[in-house]
Amino acid sequence: QVQLVESGGGLVQAGGSLRLSCAASGRPLSTFAMGWFRQAPGKEREFLTAISKSGDRTYYGDSVKGRFTISRDNAKNTVYLQMNSLKTEDTAVYYCAASLLNVAITSAVYTSWGQGTQVPVPS
Repeated sequence: QVQLVESGGGLVQAGGSLRLSCAASGRPLSTFAMGWFRQAPGKEREFLTAISKSGDRTYYGDSVKGRFTISRDNAKNTVYLQMNSLKTEDTAVYYCAASLLNVAITSAVYTSWGQGTQVPVPS
């Protein structure tokens, strides 16, 4: 297992940007593919983006493609989510997650989850 802690959330105005970080401990980050998910009030958890263990492959959900960017720094055991052009519908709790597969886009294959960080985007 690996322990994950998200940071960087907070209130941001529509059209603004925010960068989330996910710090890993307990095992080398390079062991895991990483993903970001979010859950808005009253909605199911939504896949946003994933990155392979080495960072050579990335995948994005349609709702964030072109606006969000995932990256990783295995030397720092940290994964990032750069969020640009934020919309009110991006309001949610954002989670990072780790999978032992090389890359994963479904939540079922992620075995470790952070506690989440809130991102409110008021109208």
